[in-house]
Amino acid sequence: MENTRKTGLKVLLVDDEDRFRSALCRQLSVRGFQVFEADCGEKGIEMTAKERPDVVILDQEMPGMNGTEAYDEIKRLDPLIEVIMLTGHATVEIALYIMKKGAFDYIMKPVNIDELLYKIEDAYTRKVLNEKKK
Repeated sequence: MENTRKTGLKVLLVDDEDRFRSALCRQLSVRGFQVFEADCGEKGIEMTAKERPDVVILDQEMPGMNGTEAYDEIKRLDPLIEVIMLTGHATVEIALYIMKKGAFDYIMKPVNIDELLYKIEDAYTRKVLNEKKK
């Protein structure tokens, strides 16, 4: 994909796997996104309050607060933030549950970077449309 990202699109990546998180942050940054990162749900909530990202990529399985709990807090802070759930340990029940709660999408690790890029841009488009409806 070309480096034609929407200017100022902020992405927060919340994942406890350091190598995965730093590699994905690098990949997103070089593609023009403004990227923030957190290694746990609690820090993800803090970063959401501080940076107000457009899209959050949120791991489901983390020590302490899991992705579903963090999702609830992120949406409480700003219901218009779009959240893409990410996991290596998905169950159909958890995926259905979080999608019914309003998550933009639920994708499995290992993630295909091009697929993720499209999902981030689609999530951002939905956020912008929802902001206009407000």
